[in-house]
This record gives sequence, C-alpha cells and structure tokens, in this order.
Amino acid sequence: MKRIVALTLCAGVLSPAAVFAGAADYVYTPTVEQGEKEVDFKFGSSPSGDVSRAASLGFGYGASDYWFTEVYLKTEHEGVAPRLNILEWENKFQLTETGKYPLDIGLITEFEFPVNREGGAANEFKFGPLFQTEFDRLQLNGNLLFERKFGGDGDPDDAPNTTVFQYQWQVKYRWKEAFEFGLQGLGELGEWNHWAPHDAQEHKLGPAIFGKIALAGQQSIRYNAAWLIGTTSATPDNTFRLQLEYEFR
Repeated sequence: MKRIVALTLCAGVLSPAAVFAGAADYVYTPTVEQGEKEVDFKFGSSPSGDVSRAASLGFGYGASDYWFTEVYLKTEHEGVAPRLNILEWENKFQLTETGKYPLDIGLITEFEFPVNREGGAANEFKFGPLFQTEFDRLQLNGNLLFERKFGGDGDPDDAPNTTVFQYQWQVKYRWKEAFEFGLQGLGELGEWNHWAPHDAQEHKLGPAIFGKIALAGQQSIRYNAAWLIGTTSATPDNTFRLQLEYEFR
C-alpha cells in the first residue's frame, strides 16, 4: 500500500526545464523515523561568478514508519536578479525495511511554489528514487532525480516541456556518532533523454563532514556540511553548503 501511495504522487509528471542545482541542495537519504520531529536549517553559497546564495528554515514530522513530511520557507538570491522567496513541501517515503535488503530504497517528492512572483518565477516539482547501502563503517548513497517547472510567465528557461535529470551521491565513514566524514557529489546533466554537452552540464564534488550530538531527553542536533568544487565551466568553482537539524519527540 505504501508503495502505491508514494508512486501515485509522481505518476504522469515526466515532462518540465533546465536550472542548475541550488547552492543549499543536500543529499537525500531514504530512511524515516516515525514520530520524529525536526526543525531544519539549510544554507548554501557559491561565491564565484554570479554569486548565488540560498537558505531555508523548515519543520518536519515522521508521520508514519514510511512517510516523512516537511514544509520549508526558502529564500534564493542569484546575481542581480530579485530575491526569490519560496514555499516548499517535501515528502519522503521509505519503501523497504531498513537493513532487510542489500539496498535501502526510498522515494522523494518535492514541490516549490514562489511566494513573490517578481520575474514571473515558475513552480517546480522534483521526484526520484533514493538508494543506500552499507559496508562495515561505510555508508553509500546514490539518488536519481527528475525536475520539472510549471507556471511562470513564459520565460523560455522555465518552459514546461523538458524533464531535467539530476544526481546525488555520498560516501560516509562512520567514525564516531558526533563526527563522521566523507565525500559528496551533485550534478545536473540536462534533459533526461537528451543530455547537454559536457561543458554545459553541472558537476561538483568535495569533502563533507557529518555528525549527531545527543542532548537531554529524546533530543539531538544533527549536522552536515560540504565544500564542493565545480568540474565544468557551467558549474560554480566553489560551493559551500550546511545543514543543521534539531530533532525531538
């Protein structure tokens, strides 16, 4: 039943536009904890070329053992363009029992609705499968994401006639709960069935740190941060991203 609910939300949407991954984008993981609540802050900055900055503040809740839902208010600013404020609704579905199979599998769906419409900003919808596996102290993640735009003022860059393909990956060494380290990578290749030339694609990767700090009661602070280096001319040379979560029950 839970697979049907999750897949129904993304049926029939494979058609949408090319914008590169945001500075504050983070690597999704497929696991869900029922009853968990969180206040989530994310920040990202690409201080090269047309400076891009993004930040968001959200509240999330583990509504069941397979469904986590979260609402964000996000702000983005790129170059001389007007600041864009966005309402975002994210839903994550865990499709396999944790550790039961070689791969843990999940599904992400994400809707973005601009609050201020200066420049005729379009709405966005993103979805895709999430994968995770473990080898001793190594945790590996890989995600395949599809993004489309709809609405807007007809700007060709926002035309709802292509599906953009994105990817995420992560390698984490679980040294200590309070401090783990590894690598992250994010990218965008263009239309899902007709990739852009390599130099027009976005690829960035770099070192990352992670950790969870236990507080009194059933409370904790979870963090992760990365410095990502662009490997193509279309990618910002450097991107810093940070995520802080206050978790409680």
